[in-house]
Amino acid sequence: MSAQRPSTLSLIILAAVIVAAFAGYRYLTMPDQRSATDKLSDAIRELPNGADKAERQLEDRTPGQKLGDMIKDKTGEQ
Repeated sequence: MSAQRPSTLSLIILAAVIVAAFAGYRYLTMPDQRSATDKLSDAIRELPNGADKAERQLEDRTPGQKLGDMIKDKTGEQ
């Protein structure tokens, strides 16, 4: 029996998955680019939800950290 070579379609799909994973990682770890005014505005908007949530808006956080905080808020974890 001879070994089968992967089809071109399989290689294209594998390459697309690798590119998507890399792009997702880059997005989730990119630095916070908000200005001080943007951070203050976000903090004021979060005040009705609690001072701790408003205070988080003043910190430099990556989109991944923001996503993690949103999940914790929805599940009620501390």
